[in-house]
Amino acid sequence: MSLLLPQIRSVLFGVAVGDALGVPVEFVSRYALRRNPVTDMRGYGTHFLPAGTWSDDSSLTFCLAEALSRDFSLKTLADNFVRWARQNYWTPYGEVFDIGITTAEAIRELEKGTDPEQAGCAEESCNGNGSLMRILPLVFYIKNMPVAQRFDITRKVSSLTHAHIRSIMACFYYLEFAARLLDRTGPFLIYEQLKKEIPPFWKSLKLPRKEINLFCRLLDDDIYELPEEEMKSGGYVLDTLEASVWCLLTTASFKEAVLKAVNLGHDSDTTGAVTGGLAGLLYGFDNIPDEWLRQIARFNDIENLARRMAKKLTESS
Repeated sequence: MSLLLPQIRSVLFGVAVGDALGVPVEFVSRYALRRNPVTDMRGYGTHFLPAGTWSDDSSLTFCLAEALSRDFSLKTLADNFVRWARQNYWTPYGEVFDIGITTAEAIRELEKGTDPEQAGCAEESCNGNGSLMRILPLVFYIKNMPVAQRFDITRKVSSLTHAHIRSIMACFYYLEFAARLLDRTGPFLIYEQLKKEIPPFWKSLKLPRKEINLFCRLLDDDIYELPEEEMKSGGYVLDTLEASVWCLLTTASFKEAVLKAVNLGHDSDTTGAVTGGLAGLLYGFDNIPDEWLRQIARFNDIENLARRMAKKLTESS
C-alpha cells in the first residue's frame, strides 16, 4: 500500500463527511442550529436529499483528485469541471444540485475555450469560497516543491474559478497548513510557524499590503481565543478559512471539529468540508466515525479514487 494512501483517504473522506453533514442545514441560521444542532448525519433538509449526500464542494475536490491521478494539467482539471457541470461527472446521484455563481461563470468561460488561467473572475467582488473548498488534494502534488512554486501552482489552480489575489492567498495558507499536518506537526505549532513564515514570503512577492493585512486574525492574533460570536460562516473566502482554522484549534477530535463547523450555520456545507479536510489530516481516516462513513454516497468510488491518486503520485515521486 502506498504510504500516501491513508493521508489521501483522510482528505477525500474528511471533505466529503464535513460537506455531507452540512448539506441538510445549508443556509440555516446559527440561531436556529443552536435550538436544533447537528449531532449526526441527517437526511433531507435544505436540498431534500438522503443522508450522506455531498455537494459541489466534494464534487470539485474529486475533479481535482481525478486530475492528479493522471498526468496533472490545468486543461485536464478544466475539462473535469465542465464535465461535472454539464454531464453530472462526480456527482453523488447523477445530478448537480448546487453551484456557485463565480464557479458557474468560470465554467462557461472554460466551455468557450478560454485559457484555464484566464477563466476565473479576478474582481474583488469574486472572493467567495469556491476555490478554497476544492483545493486540498493539491497539497499532495506541491508539498515538496519550493515555496514560490507552491504559490504559483496554487494561484493557477485557484484561478480556474477564483483569480483574485485574496482567494489565492487563502488557498495558499490552507495548503501550507495542510502540508505541515502531513508532516505530523501539531496544529498550534503550525499556526505559530505560519505567522512567522507567510508574511515575509508574501512581502517578497510584493503582494498588496492591504491584502496581507486582511489575514491579521490568522497571522497576527490568536484566533483560537476568539468567541464563536466573532466567527463568520457565510460564503466569503476569508470567513471560511478563519472559521475552519478556529474549529480545528478549539476542538480535540474529528467529530467535534466538523460538528462545530457545521453548527456555525449559513454556508455550513463548505465550512464543514474545509474543516473536514484539515481534521481528516490531523486525526486520520480511522478517527472519522464509521457510522458516518457508511452513509457517504459513492463510498467505494471515493476509495477507488484515493487509491488511483496515491498510485500515480507515488510513481511520479
